[in-house]
Amino acid sequence: METSLLVIGVIGNIISVLVFASPIKTFWRIARSRSTEDFESAPYVVTLLGSALWVYYGVTKPGGLLVATVNGVGVVMEAVYVALFLLFAAPPLRAKTAVLVAALDVGFLGAVVLVTSLAVHGSLRVMVIGAVCACLNVFMYGSPLAAMKTVITTKSVEYMPFFLSFFLFLNGGIWTVYAILDKDIFLGVCFSFL
Repeated sequence: METSLLVIGVIGNIISVLVFASPIKTFWRIARSRSTEDFESAPYVVTLLGSALWVYYGVTKPGGLLVATVNGVGVVMEAVYVALFLLFAAPPLRAKTAVLVAALDVGFLGAVVLVTSLAVHGSLRVMVIGAVCACLNVFMYGSPLAAMKTVITTKSVEYMPFFLSFFLFLNGGIWTVYAILDKDIFLGVCFSFL
């Protein structure tokens, strides 16, 4: 069982890195043109928050090294994406992005770490952090839908990358299997709704 769990975890990590890397072409375009055009920052801000919380979960949970390491990669990549929005977005989008980063990636993350560190102890801490992460996954996996308005108004699917949607689907599936095999039934059930 441990070997199959490790294999599925490694496959999950590879797919997760592909999820994090799927917008590289978009951000290369943003950096070259020095403009975020009509791209939305919300999916990247939410994914940064989710990845940071999953790192916290992986560090807190015994045997959570696979979860922590891949999401550490995600934190770095998403932080670069968000930084590009803060550098190249038009002033209204830059302000919106800064507010989202302050509220979610600093405020909400800090609150979760503070509350779970001070008020929740033992195995309950891991469960609470996992529940917060699982709930946030709904927003993270649904965040590409923020681009739907742009897709409809521009009549172009370039703002909703196929590979991101495809890898998000695969990622949710493989981590659901991992959570169930890890006997982390609570998270398995939460992931299965994605």
